[in-house]
Amino acid sequence: MHYQTESWNSYKPTKSSSSSSSSSVITDPLAHIGRLASDNAVVIFSISTCCMCHAIKRLFCGMGVNPTVYELDEDPISGKEIEKALILLMGVSSVPVVFIGGKLVGAMDSVLASHINGTLVPLLKQAGALWL
Repeated sequence: MHYQTESWNSYKPTKSSSSSSSSSVITDPLAHIGRLASDNAVVIFSISTCCMCHAIKRLFCGMGVNPTVYELDEDPISGKEIEKALILLMGVSSVPVVFIGGKLVGAMDSVLASHINGTLVPLLKQAGALWL
């Protein structure tokens, strides 16, 4: 299921920008991931019960960013296929997976390292996710 955050603790369902919805089979999961990443400033691929996923969503919302969140476990038809494609991209099985400005940033460790070293905010500004 796709979500667009409204505030730091609320998520609302969004429509997929592609012709396939979250309830239909995705024939090319890598292309679907690419479309989501390029159509949204920030995309988080998440599992709804994962504490690290929750922490990364809170980080972005706390910064004033409204990420598009794709909950893999809430899409019983395509979630597993997208998760397999993310493993191919990342090389490991790890969530959350974050894209900013259409580019793969990585998992929690990469996002936090970017935040700590000061490169996350400029990246978010460049992607149009932050205006300040």
